[in-house]
Amino acid sequence: MKKKLVAVLLAASMIVGLTACGSDNAANSTDNSGTDNAATTEGDSDDSSTDATDNSNGGESSGGSGILNINLASEPDYLDPALNSSVDGGCLAVNSFAGLYTYDQNGELIPQLATAMPEVSDDGCVYTVNLKESKWSNGDDLNAQDFVYSWNRVIAEETAADYAYLFDVIARNGDALAIETPDDYTMVITLNSPCPYFNDLMAFPTFFPVHQASVEAANPDGTVPGKWAQEAGFVCNGAYTLQSWNHNESMVYVKNPNYYDAANVTMDELHFMLSADDTAIYAAYNSGDLDYIDTVPNDEISSLNGINPEFGILDNLGTYYIGFNVNDSVFDGKTVEEAAKMRHAMCILIDRGFIVENVGQTGQVPADSFVPLGMADGNGGEFKQADTSYYDAEASGAGMLEEAVALLEEAGYTLTDNGDGTYSIDPGISITYLTNDGTGHIAIAESIQQDLAIVGISMDIQSEDWNVFLEDRKQGNFTLAREGWLADYNDPVNMLEIFTSDSGNNDMQLGKGSGAAAPAWGDYDAMITEVRNTTDFAARVDLMHEAEDMLMETWAVIPLYYYNDVYMQKSNVDGIFATVFGMKYFMYSTKG
Repeated sequence: MKKKLVAVLLAASMIVGLTACGSDNAANSTDNSGTDNAATTEGDSDDSSTDATDNSNGGESSGGSGILNINLASEPDYLDPALNSSVDGGCLAVNSFAGLYTYDQNGELIPQLATAMPEVSDDGCVYTVNLKESKWSNGDDLNAQDFVYSWNRVIAEETAADYAYLFDVIARNGDALAIETPDDYTMVITLNSPCPYFNDLMAFPTFFPVHQASVEAANPDGTVPGKWAQEAGFVCNGAYTLQSWNHNESMVYVKNPNYYDAANVTMDELHFMLSADDTAIYAAYNSGDLDYIDTVPNDEISSLNGINPEFGILDNLGTYYIGFNVNDSVFDGKTVEEAAKMRHAMCILIDRGFIVENVGQTGQVPADSFVPLGMADGNGGEFKQADTSYYDAEASGAGMLEEAVALLEEAGYTLTDNGDGTYSIDPGISITYLTNDGTGHIAIAESIQQDLAIVGISMDIQSEDWNVFLEDRKQGNFTLAREGWLADYNDPVNMLEIFTSDSGNNDMQLGKGSGAAAPAWGDYDAMITEVRNTTDFAARVDLMHEAEDMLMETWAVIPLYYYNDVYMQKSNVDGIFATVFGMKYFMYSTKG
């Protein structure tokens, strides 16, 4: 899932897996307070007078004990779970919608609207799920047909859901998913082949139900599929309903009395500040106006990490990366191989050690692969092994300058040594780097700008508001862009399937457009299809390694580091928990 700007440098998810997983993420962070799968972000009982910040509220926030004041991001792109593809949007979804399954405080998958974990046929292809009786927020009964409608809506062409491909594991009856409903509270789901992560898929926000009557009343002609959830008051089925929405400023969620587990929801209201300005967010936290934030200004991290007990770091399962639009005009006149060498050279020129030590500052691990550390392989092991490396991440930067120069020369450029450790390049290369706001993202861009300048490559930095940024990436309106992916579920295919030619998350435009220098992509699509359909899980692991090899050979995807996530939480707040997929759950929190 695409990580939202305000989690400075630190995404992923979320989190598939979208989310937002991993078996061993301890190396991704310092002072990890979580378990392998989730972390409870509990308030520290120490006197906050020891904080490095000037917190005039003594570590506690103002406001009633039943109101939690939060900042996760700026204005959300979508609240419709079928259309959302960002981690912050996923966090809003898990607090306002309920699916068949969810995660508990220990990161364990548990039933939510299902009565138990599914019954699975001997061949692993038929899942039977029994549902609890529950209601929508308006009092309507919610049953199995609501799920059937919602899942088929995601795959409908007119919905144009980025995550429609997640349902490719389910067999089809014509254009519809192969789901039977013997009664109102039973679903029988037939898969194309055994799927080791299907239970986790059913906990992912894209698989949440939506209220059919509301969707169709707001969008009778099918042209604006997310219109029903663009203002406060829409029907949902989670712990909270959206009571008010002052666009670009604030949102107020209130407890839903019709939520199936309403008796155990401890926090009455969630008040969200909508902002992308991490300086303003941090100031609001220090003044006591916010209880929980998941970003701080980049230049504050060193004074907080290991010093302020309200500052924490969570494991994530994902990768912060940058990516090239393979159809961009900067590659005009190049062969497929020459374009790949251009991108390869720029990849190894980036000093990842500098970025994690001086910008990230929270123990991120420099990335030498796209699939992150700690991800399971779907066959009882861990996917990333010691030999799963595409370059020396520790030596990248000045240590690989000669190799980068040679690659650029092989791509048709003439490089002249200036005698001062830098080069001039002919013909000149000028690119624009697209990013969203946030001091950390900008600092990373500036570091890359300096690295590329060593060989004479000119890079301008263009910062955009989040929703504009998302759309420009999706449409390929960029040369090089800031990217991030938190796993939606703990399987490598989630990291790899986002680059199929039919994926709405394929910002790199692989398999799209008509750029002469773009790599052919039919074999990659076919390989991901085979990964989804094979019944041999050992062979499946090999196929996924081949797919990652194919992806990295394009050098369109340039991993920088494996994610972790920062947060700050007032000392009088307990019970917020998060998964490595980047999802944060507020409904069982308390505030003293």
